[in-house]
Amino acid sequence: MERFGVKSAPSRNRSKTALYVTPQDRVTEFGSELHEDGGKLFCTSCNVVLNHVRKSAINDHLKSKTHTKRKAEFEEQNVRKKQRTLTASLQCNSTAQTEKTSVIQDFVKMCLEANIPLEKADHPSVRAFLSRYVKNGSSIPKADQLRKAYLPDGYDNENQLINTEDR
Repeated sequence: MERFGVKSAPSRNRSKTALYVTPQDRVTEFGSELHEDGGKLFCTSCNVVLNHVRKSAINDHLKSKTHTKRKAEFEEQNVRKKQRTLTASLQCNSTAQTEKTSVIQDFVKMCLEANIPLEKADHPSVRAFLSRYVKNGSSIPKADQLRKAYLPDGYDNENQLINTEDR
C-alpha cells in the first residue's frame, strides 16, 4: 500500500478537541457574551461554566432556548453581574477589609503606647463604646486574638522603625 501512496484510515480514537485554546481565546472569539475568570469560561448572561476546549459546546449553549431566554432577562435588568471563581473572590481585598485591619492595628498600637492591657478590650463597657463610636470598632477581636494575630505585626513594625532610625 505504501508503494501506491495510499494512506491508512485515520484513527477513530482521535479526540476532536482544541488542545491549545485558552478561555481568554474564546472570549476574544465570541465577544461580550462570555467572560473568563480563574481559568474558567463563563456565560455572562447565564452565569454557567462552559467547556472552553470544544467550540461546538459553546455554540450549542449560545443557540439554546435557555440561553436566549436568560440573555433577554439579563438585558432587561441592565445590571452587569459577572460570576467569579471562589479563589478570585477570596483574593479580592475590599476597602472595608483593609480598613478593619488598620483599625485593629491602630487600636493595639494605642493600647501599647498608653500602657493599657489588651484584656481591657474585653470589658463590656469598652466593647459598647467601640461599637457605638468607632467606625469598624465592633470588629475588634478579643484580647487573646489581638495578642496572637496583631501584636506580632506591631512588634515587627516597631523593630523596623527602630532599625531604620539607628542607621
